[in-house]
Amino acid sequence: MSMRIGYGWDSHEFKPGVPLKIGGVALPHDQGLAGHSDGDVLLHAITDALLGAIAAPDIGALFPPSDPQWKGADSVVFLQEALRRVRLAGYEIVNLDSSLILAAPKIGPHTAAIRARVAALTGVAPDSVGIKAKTPEGMGTDNAAIAHVVVLLTNRG
Repeated sequence: MSMRIGYGWDSHEFKPGVPLKIGGVALPHDQGLAGHSDGDVLLHAITDALLGAIAAPDIGALFPPSDPQWKGADSVVFLQEALRRVRLAGYEIVNLDSSLILAAPKIGPHTAAIRARVAALTGVAPDSVGIKAKTPEGMGTDNAAIAHVVVLLTNRG
């Protein structure tokens, strides 16, 4: 049995006038996350963790922000490509764990919805998806959202 660990990290600044999406879930908030795509830090970090586990190019190399076709894109597209590459490499997800760091909105009331959406998107059971949130006390990042993700893959053979 072959196993691989992947790590992904992403951050985006908050920006008025755009919807907030985290983990593929629209959250009520007066600002969203600025990004070339929809700014979904959690899906971006999961995508990079999956790509890193199989030593594939990262999200920026596959979907460059300089390419206008990705402007406003749904981050699910990026995740689906990473999952396709994981399957082609002969692996599947065992579990993933994430930490979100943001001052607002509070993630607690939305954890179950985010966990369910990420589980559905990745094809794993909800109890294999860890979603944790922390506030950035003293870090000076109150105007940003940050996501850290680790994934464990196993070969399908």
